[in-house]
Amino acid sequence: MSFDLVLFGGTGDLAWRKLMPALFQAFRHGTLPEGGRIIGVARDDLTDAQYRTLIQTRFDSVEGAKRPNAEEFARFADLLQFVRMDLSRPGDYARLAERLGEREADTVVMYVATAPALFATTCEQIAAAGLNWPNTRIVLEKPLGHDLASNRAINRTVLSAFNERQVFRIDHYLGKPSVQNLFALRFGNALFEPLWRRETIANIQITIAEDLGVEKRGAFYETTGTLRDMVQNHALQLLCAIGMEPPINAHADAIRDEKLKVLRSLAPWTPQTLSQHVVRGQYAAGNMGGVAVPGYRDEAGVSHESRTETFVALRTEIANWRWAGVPFYIRTGKRLASRDAHIEVNFRPTPHAIFKAPLGAANRLVINLQPKDGLELHLLAQGQDHRQNTRASAQSLAPVQLDLDFDTRFGAERVGAYERLLLDVIDGRLNLFVRSDEQEEAWRWVEPILDFWQTDAQGPRPYAAGTWGPSAASAMIARDGYCWSEEC
Repeated sequence: MSFDLVLFGGTGDLAWRKLMPALFQAFRHGTLPEGGRIIGVARDDLTDAQYRTLIQTRFDSVEGAKRPNAEEFARFADLLQFVRMDLSRPGDYARLAERLGEREADTVVMYVATAPALFATTCEQIAAAGLNWPNTRIVLEKPLGHDLASNRAINRTVLSAFNERQVFRIDHYLGKPSVQNLFALRFGNALFEPLWRRETIANIQITIAEDLGVEKRGAFYETTGTLRDMVQNHALQLLCAIGMEPPINAHADAIRDEKLKVLRSLAPWTPQTLSQHVVRGQYAAGNMGGVAVPGYRDEAGVSHESRTETFVALRTEIANWRWAGVPFYIRTGKRLASRDAHIEVNFRPTPHAIFKAPLGAANRLVINLQPKDGLELHLLAQGQDHRQNTRASAQSLAPVQLDLDFDTRFGAERVGAYERLLLDVIDGRLNLFVRSDEQEEAWRWVEPILDFWQTDAQGPRPYAAGTWGPSAASAMIARDGYCWSEEC
């Protein structure tokens, strides 16, 4: 199957840091279809040869094992071409049309890896240039808008040029192998699904923690913040994967219909829950691995009086028969104690205790997303310590753990998130992409938080870099009698 993959923003950070390495890995693994071209598009004045050289130098920053040697890159470089374009100038799209017209590829992928402000313009001009063929697919990166109104406006523009099945709204978290195994865990095994409900589960916690600060993205982050950058998309997509009902089959719309139901079932915000169940924070100066690091307000591109949040913790519920009364906690932020993303499913204790067990002990299922990738099942079992009284030990339970490391089990050469998603786009598989109504429903639920913060005089709570966020996040979950995993 021949394809043309056009990277708008082909010299940008996302293109060389994520997309090109992912495409190379697919090429190395032999999964990238033959007969393909990768066409970088940007305002830079480059020839094809100069573009290939630029990408080769960028690969020096790629993780060692994923870096091509000279012979591998020479073969991969044959796929790379470049078209100089100013995306705001309609006339420049004729250059792209001319390049694409050199042959009739089976599939044309337009990956818009640009500033969000250019999404609508780029889609309009692609259509105006007559490039929105039936075999054209458009890929849009997050954030798709900054609120519900702007998201709807972008979707209207995009859907005036393409139909829904041509639009691939990408959320790279859905491409992670660990997230794929979340679906497999739930819907490919009979073990957990009967237990996946309010009668047996006490609470569910989603943590997406980063130890890095905003790095060179201070100006971008000032207009975005953690709620838009992480909660509205990544965290809510994980919540949907945990909370959705089993779809009737594995087709894209069946899966996305069930995710939409979850978003529509999220408990609506009230003034009381907005003040008690949402915590925002902003990192101050602190210590990371023995090295002093600046606070957010001292980062390049950030206002010294910034009220932008770098941390969010919140509590919500899915108001349906399966989950009524079960709290879902989401926590995400920058400059936290470690890089760690996981989902923790905390089960209820046994209804009648006949053994002695540690106070508050109950079963837990931990789904590790990064940097570990796997499952941990925390159980209680009888120990066989000969130093203890036999009768006492027979009546006592101790925590034990089953640990499945997917990287060890399946090997380190597993398909990465962007590699998986790019191959799905080329192949036309929509299962791991977000539909417009899903995205709008997520914005509808998030928007009351944004509105509340506009009038909240308190602003984000400071927390020292290298900690787990403001203490108010711990107080929020403690009001329900629970604690975050590192605090229990």
